[in-house]
Amino acid sequence: MDMPDDGQKLDPEWVEVGNNVCGVLRGCRDASAVAQHFVRAGWSSRSSTWHGYEVEISWCQLEFDLIVGPDLLLNGVVDPQRFDELGGVLHRLGLSYSLELYDGDNTLVREIQV
Repeated sequence: MDMPDDGQKLDPEWVEVGNNVCGVLRGCRDASAVAQHFVRAGWSSRSSTWHGYEVEISWCQLEFDLIVGPDLLLNGVVDPQRFDELGGVLHRLGLSYSLELYDGDNTLVREIQV
């Protein structure tokens, strides 16, 4: 189900960065429900696969996909200076998660597990 696409789009400066954030949303099997939480927080969302969703705002774009087991895979791009803010969004949504931030050389820079 597609949701309203009223939220902000990713700023062009981050489009070229490529994926620099990945993680897992633990105990979440419904990417649509997670995407709906982000839409209510002002993000835009669209279906990306049969069961996956992409959400975005000016400083972050994420895709949620099903993986084997009870979790969702998260990957995308985030303004590195707002990595903690992304963690805050997930926390306010009541999600259990792990996030990893990588630099341009694919070196792990930061990690958050909640």
